[in-house]
Amino acid sequence: MKAHSSSNVSQGARPVADEAKHHADLPRIAVLGTGGTIASSGGSATQLHDYDVTATVGEVLSAVPQLGEIATISSEQVLNIPSHDIDNAMLLNIARRVNAALDDPGIDGVVITHGTDTLEETAYFLNLVIKSNKPVVVVGAMRPASALSADGPLNLYNAVLVATSPAARDKGVLVLLNDRIVAARNAAKRHTTGTDAFRAAEYGTLGEVSAGVVRFLCAPLLLHTTATDFSAGQIDDLPLVDIIYDHQSARTHFYQSAIAAGARGIVLAGTGNGSLSTAARAGAREALEHGVRVVRASRVGDGTVTPLSEDEALQTIAANSLNPQKARILLMLALTKTSDFRAIQRYFDTC
Repeated sequence: MKAHSSSNVSQGARPVADEAKHHADLPRIAVLGTGGTIASSGGSATQLHDYDVTATVGEVLSAVPQLGEIATISSEQVLNIPSHDIDNAMLLNIARRVNAALDDPGIDGVVITHGTDTLEETAYFLNLVIKSNKPVVVVGAMRPASALSADGPLNLYNAVLVATSPAARDKGVLVLLNDRIVAARNAAKRHTTGTDAFRAAEYGTLGEVSAGVVRFLCAPLLLHTTATDFSAGQIDDLPLVDIIYDHQSARTHFYQSAIAAGARGIVLAGTGNGSLSTAARAGAREALEHGVRVVRASRVGDGTVTPLSEDEALQTIAANSLNPQKARILLMLALTKTSDFRAIQRYFDTC
């Protein structure tokens, strides 16, 4: 696979034979569309919020003709919805379509266009279930395509550029927004509307795209893609896992409701170091009685949730440095393999 940067030479300036050879030499990238802001438009150029998904992935790609200078693009519309509407069945379908594209020997890498609201969840899920070392890049936008200074076109161009880079192989699933390359495990949306919303403050970015060049500075060390125990092709359904947010004056009714609804796991978005309030402790105890696994994450946003002395008695699991929404992703996958809390803890320690 050969990486290419953009060229100022127009296609019409090349002889036909040279043009054919140029395109034959380009990396082949599959772009899978799922909707989101990058495929949205508003009523005016200054409408930056409250817009609708309106464009197909083909239309999104046609807005960036410069892609033809760096890759040969194929596309597939997997979904076309806001990402806050993605459910577990859709998540599995995205993963299967990504794996199918990667299994094609004619494809060198995959880019997924995605809404930013839940982009980090899909990216981390793919990071755990994709079985390929080829580059996979998830990209979105914070402004609709109709907006003044829309960020989607350049984000998409840079995502494809990263997917063509040999340096992007074997690094797990990557997230690209605002020139930053972030590991899927660490990427998090940290601003509601800003174009620099995605960051990995505690652990840093893996690299950047600057002046049309892909520059990697770091690599992820925890298990991902081909090194994990999880595969989308071996999962028919994902178990129900709920997230419960702890707070002052919390009560136990959310735990009882989750258990009654058939949840097999609960992620606690706890205070501080995943601390258990009186209600959370009672909820964890009731969950244990019903065979429901509880993971202690933190509502803080950064830092590692460390083991506590009461984890053994309550059989609770420390989320490590995963935020609650990503802890939910890993707990769902872990529960497809085991219900043993120590084995689940090992997944959280290594993935």
